[in-house]
Amino acid sequence: MPESPEVQALAEFLGDRLTGRRVDGVDLIEFRALKTRARPLTQLVGAEVVGASRVGKHVDLRLTGANLVVSLGRHGWMRWSDEAPAAPDPEAPPALAAFVFDDGGVLEATDAGDWVSLGLSVVDDALEVPAIAKLGPDPADDAFTRADFDKAVAGRRKQIKAILQEQESLSGIGNAYSDEILHAAKVSPVAHAAALDDAALDRVFAQTLDVVRGAIAARRGIPIDQLKAAKTAAMRVHGRAGEPCPVCGDTIREFTFASTTAEYCPTCQTGGVEL
Repeated sequence: MPESPEVQALAEFLGDRLTGRRVDGVDLIEFRALKTRARPLTQLVGAEVVGASRVGKHVDLRLTGANLVVSLGRHGWMRWSDEAPAAPDPEAPPALAAFVFDDGGVLEATDAGDWVSLGLSVVDDALEVPAIAKLGPDPADDAFTRADFDKAVAGRRKQIKAILQEQESLSGIGNAYSDEILHAAKVSPVAHAAALDDAALDRVFAQTLDVVRGAIAARRGIPIDQLKAAKTAAMRVHGRAGEPCPVCGDTIREFTFASTTAEYCPTCQTGGVEL
């Protein structure tokens, strides 16, 4: 699932590459990807890109007359080609929509999942997208404070990993970075926030900032088709079940709960107890 560091790098790439470019044509290949049926993608033809930004795990591509919000979902991404490909790559994720620009470049919205998770919305303001309107504060934002963190986390009778992934509480963090934050903070993924003492909350707050902002800095400038691989390579515990913990050497374990999984180190995070 794309999370804020990779989506930030994607938004910066799109802003740099497309600002000043005009949309010459659009092709909606998978109709389920369009979430604003009253505002088709054809409304964007002739519009000029004026900028791009990240909002949580979404990209807001701003054009003259409208915004295109790309909600990446679980398996969505964007693919750029300097010119129209001669034929689709059978090994690549399928395109759900394509946008042709006046310099010949093609931007494709893709989805690698078995079901359509990516969404496209043509709106006047990104806040018209329901998922964006209810987003919580973003730890990557310079304005994010300890008070924002405490309001989202402190005293809640809910597992801390679930809170970190809850977009209405803290935006931009998903399964992978929540694992990384909690490992760095030495906190169990299943601990309830209300049960954490002040020292543990201090660590989770500090590592939320360090992990998210550090990853954004590390992903900046990486080609967008290499961001997933860069994210995977940078993980210390997420996706590393069965490997040694880089801190203590214990074996990283995987724990499945609800509809998600967590990777953690028993020695570092759960007092040696396997979940």
